[in-house]
Amino acid sequence: MLAERTKRIGVSPTMKVAAEAMRLKAQGVDIVDLGAGEPDFPTPPHVSAAAHAAIDANFTKYTTNSGTDEMKRAVCARYKADYGVEYTPAETIISAGGKQALYNAALCLFGAGDEVITHMPGWPTLVEQIKLADATPVIVRTRAEDNFRLHAETILAALAPRTRGIVINSPGNPTGALISEDDLTRVADEAARRDIWILVDLCYERLIYEPTPHNLPGILVARMRDRTVLCGSSSKAYAMTGWRCGWALGPAALISACNALQSHSTSNVCSITQKAAVAALTGPQDCVTAMLDEYRNRRDQVCEWLAAEPRLRVGKPEGAFYLFIDVSDFLSPDGLRTTSDLAQALLDEARVAITPGEAFDAPGFLRLSYATSLAELQRGTDRIIAFVRALDVQAGAAAGA
Repeated sequence: MLAERTKRIGVSPTMKVAAEAMRLKAQGVDIVDLGAGEPDFPTPPHVSAAAHAAIDANFTKYTTNSGTDEMKRAVCARYKADYGVEYTPAETIISAGGKQALYNAALCLFGAGDEVITHMPGWPTLVEQIKLADATPVIVRTRAEDNFRLHAETILAALAPRTRGIVINSPGNPTGALISEDDLTRVADEAARRDIWILVDLCYERLIYEPTPHNLPGILVARMRDRTVLCGSSSKAYAMTGWRCGWALGPAALISACNALQSHSTSNVCSITQKAAVAALTGPQDCVTAMLDEYRNRRDQVCEWLAAEPRLRVGKPEGAFYLFIDVSDFLSPDGLRTTSDLAQALLDEARVAITPGEAFDAPGFLRLSYATSLAELQRGTDRIIAFVRALDVQAGAAAGA
């Protein structure tokens, strides 16, 4: 009945967790939601004010499909200020979130017979987009004992004659891990030699906790500008998830192809959203710093709370706003077999919404989002620890029965 491509994909597992949490909350159930992949902060006031001004000025019509010139210039200026890279509006497209920017690029670059390298544990959408482009995803693995850092060796070892592209997410979802500048330099040099594209998902680019060198755009533009695509978003840095505004920077020919594709799918991003995003990109950036400082405080506090139960093993992430917790000690053939089972039990019995590692091709782990208040985080971690410790009691009772 349905097209063949629908058999290759399913609903995003992270969205399923969010939907279930919202459903239970709507029924009045006291849920601590640690599954959300979005900031809990309000959109900064000056950004919302720009949207109100746009409505008052009746800026409510279609814009150019690829985005207004003002919006594209704002993106270019932000990347020049932050990374020292030069792009023009003709090399920029504004899309409905970073997800669409990545999807446009995947469909315009990859096809049947191509292999595209990406990494896991990772954001499942990257793999699904490669499949939707009729290409074959090639997965390289990162390791918990290395805090999930992405290394050049693993990517270079996966290169093959049919490799068409490499997709990198740094800081990464769900691990918060970074690829170092040295590692990306090695990958870029080899990719340039082989005419391989590199797509970088930079949606968490402004959420890096320590002063770690991370000028990925600068490295790629210097070495392989004609094979680089930079995808970003206003969602995470500016607490604008619902506004749906992302962008891609790349060679003009590719951006033109993305524009043609977008013209037959969504067309332009909401006109009011674009005015708000211009204010975010060109206005004061202290709001970003304030949110990052609060995330850092939350990260450190939750790690301290979780340390009370040493079998909940977690390393401190370098970016984003997730903890990726090894819970394999609480899984067993006679009890909760998978982290999907554990996550469902936590929701059903402890009333904590959390994302299972299977969503990120990482059985044995749970993703905890600390994009919520410290009070909620304490309630959630208390419930998680109490629940997993109760599993010991249940196991002991079963053994003695």
